[in-house]
Amino acid sequence: MRKPTPARVAVPRALLAGAVALLLVSLHVAQAQDRVERVKTIGFTVADVERETNFFANVLQFEKIADFRVVGTEYDALTGVFNSNMRIVQLKLGEQIIELTQYVSPPTGRFIPVWSNSNDAWFEHLAIVVGDMDAAYKILQDNNVRQISSHPITIPPSNTGAAGIKAIKFHDPERHPLELIYFPPGKGDPSWQAPSNKLFRGVDHTAMTVPSTDKGVTFYRDVLGFTVGGTTLNSGTTQEVLDGLINDTCLVTAMMPPAAPPHVEFLEYKTPPGGRLMPAETKANDLWHWQPPLVSQRSRVAAGRGIAGQNLLENLRQGNKP
Repeated sequence: MRKPTPARVAVPRALLAGAVALLLVSLHVAQAQDRVERVKTIGFTVADVERETNFFANVLQFEKIADFRVVGTEYDALTGVFNSNMRIVQLKLGEQIIELTQYVSPPTGRFIPVWSNSNDAWFEHLAIVVGDMDAAYKILQDNNVRQISSHPITIPPSNTGAAGIKAIKFHDPERHPLELIYFPPGKGDPSWQAPSNKLFRGVDHTAMTVPSTDKGVTFYRDVLGFTVGGTTLNSGTTQEVLDGLINDTCLVTAMMPPAAPPHVEFLEYKTPPGGRLMPAETKANDLWHWQPPLVSQRSRVAAGRGIAGQNLLENLRQGNKP
């Protein structure tokens, strides 16, 4: 059995064990009545971890907190990728952590399709909270960041559940979708209203496009123990600009763990039609692969049993029955 090999930063054994054990979600959580407590990190696969780390650190003001490698047959079984050797970088913003995974071997899988839309099933983004949208948007412009939205939008008063929230969607250098979001007083988690001298505050959520909100809610609520935190139906010109879609109507459902942020959101696009399903035989080394490792009361049950949970989640996102 091959053992994890440290890279630039020595990783405590507990941190490494936690990162591995929580990599995927296990169906056994439900059987043991072991409910999720919080989302530990938000992770996704990258092709060049150095380039991605520099982007998040230099443009979005994340702090690099860990850099390590994992290799061995146990990780092959966990990720479903044979002969895997992964370099993982963890970055922190506020109290939240994101995790970038580069597959050193086998070579990185498929790239995100150049022509991708917000209503395609592989679309998932993380939402970064800012204290001043104008100042944050200027940083995107100064760094020539490619945008999904043509400009930041403000949700109108007619959408009472989200009125006054400002947002813009954009891409990192590898076309992973990201979002800047500003919460006015009375909106979002109360922690975002705490006094701070930081422009970039933290990560509020990850949001994934789903063909069926009901199926997603059933899994996250009944199996994992999340609760439905709120639902809004977003449409009109502001939503079209935000998503880069014409005739855009999107049902947004927040799924809340007991401790948040961050949380998980479902995006079900009622219109326009034509959103594409997840590509066949999607694997963890494809660049559209995202994962939110979860902390439960008995996290150890997730180790070695996560593939079944991952396959069920994949079926839900494809619109298939478990």
